[in-house]
Amino acid sequence: MNDLGKLSAVELAALIRKRELSPVESVKDALKRIEQRNPALNAVVTVCAERALEAARHAETAVMRGRPIGPLHGVPIAAKDLDPVTGVRVTRGSKIFRDLVAKETIPCVSRLEDAGAIVIGKTNTPEFGYKATTDSTLFGPASTPFNRAMNAGGSSGGSAAAVAAGIVPLAQGSDAGGSLRVPAAFCGVFTMMTTFGRVAVPARPNAFRRYNPMVCYAPLARSVADAVVALDCMSAIDPRDPYSFTAPDKLADGLNRDLTGLRVAYSPDLGGYPCEPEVAAIVRDALPAFTSAGARVDEVDFRLPIPHDEVTRIWRRYLSVCHAESAAILRDEGIDLLGPQGEVVDREYLESVRTGFALSAVEFRLMDLVRTKILDTFETVFDHYDILVSPVNSIAGVPNASDRTTAGPSHIGDSPVDPLVGWSMTSPFNLIGSPAASVPAGLAKNGVPVGLQIAARRGHDVTVIAAAAAFERHRPWKAMYQTLGFV
Repeated sequence: MNDLGKLSAVELAALIRKRELSPVESVKDALKRIEQRNPALNAVVTVCAERALEAARHAETAVMRGRPIGPLHGVPIAAKDLDPVTGVRVTRGSKIFRDLVAKETIPCVSRLEDAGAIVIGKTNTPEFGYKATTDSTLFGPASTPFNRAMNAGGSSGGSAAAVAAGIVPLAQGSDAGGSLRVPAAFCGVFTMMTTFGRVAVPARPNAFRRYNPMVCYAPLARSVADAVVALDCMSAIDPRDPYSFTAPDKLADGLNRDLTGLRVAYSPDLGGYPCEPEVAAIVRDALPAFTSAGARVDEVDFRLPIPHDEVTRIWRRYLSVCHAESAAILRDEGIDLLGPQGEVVDREYLESVRTGFALSAVEFRLMDLVRTKILDTFETVFDHYDILVSPVNSIAGVPNASDRTTAGPSHIGDSPVDPLVGWSMTSPFNLIGSPAASVPAGLAKNGVPVGLQIAARRGHDVTVIAAAAAFERHRPWKAMYQTLGFV
């Protein structure tokens, strides 16, 4: 069979179901693609070939014996190296954990495995996933396949690059402030952060920690349909996750929905973010896809309740508390990040840890007052519109640094931005828990893809999928991957 990397997850699963392709063939071909394509991208940092081939043999037996099989049976996938997969190294992008082997699989990935998917490797991520570029002193940068001098984005950058390059059709990632949408945009793939709690992820030892900010786990894919299959498999209530819930609908219900009458609010700056003119123009030029699908698009001029850099600063302070909590837990386990053991840890991450330790409980709680104003601002928009569209990132890519310290710009035009994440328009939706997707809108002059963000009110996930699927039908991006020479 020709290059299987050109096939979608849905197509691979169909061939396997019809016995026209063996799960073993599917996995072996994906492992070969890692050998051929990964050296140029540094997307996959750990390969679990033996584990994957054993799973593939079991999958093949199930097919041949006519046993019930799942919707992703025999489909090779990758998992982000922040998250554990049983028997596979999980470094979290840190030299401290370079040899740690996981004893359990994160539930969102185990649900994909229950659906028949086969994990073939772990993907590159910045240390502890703390920034919006993928680079670490342990593994170095991951590149977007569209311009290998440019970063894949973060923190799920390895997953996004592996999918764009056709190494795997699906890869798991996570998002606390844009970590799915930022790299999806730079790598020209689709992803969606669902309403907080739709995909259950029991956190331990603190079951409540994923609320500040709201963290989502989801797949990255080259098509909306592939992502929807995986997301519907991942979505489930789990009593060990106090924020999880049973979704009242399937995301697949939105794939062929008519957009006639859909009200689309377009904000070129998401209420006050600076944006490079080229990025703004590409996103604006993509808007007719919605009108062609029957929607009404209005440009809106709402304002965030605080300046964009203050939104970023507050979001970073929430993350600092999370980082300090993690450091305190590690300290109890004998690893002191602020002691000699932390000398190998990224300096900026350690500074975030110190910031978190310095915040008082009252200061931490009072940040929710501003967070509430942000929520009210977006809810006012959603009172009048079904979806809100904006750029994902304010810039057309980030160059890889030669010293493994890749970060974004400190300014966009005359506006100062936080180099770690301030050039992205994603974190507000993690503060309010709304669903938000990234779809490829076009290519910048440097070859890096530009992403268009689609967001909706909490619980309106199917509306986001309907808008993204209609956008893909009227402005398909599949041919974009052919320019890579990979797929």
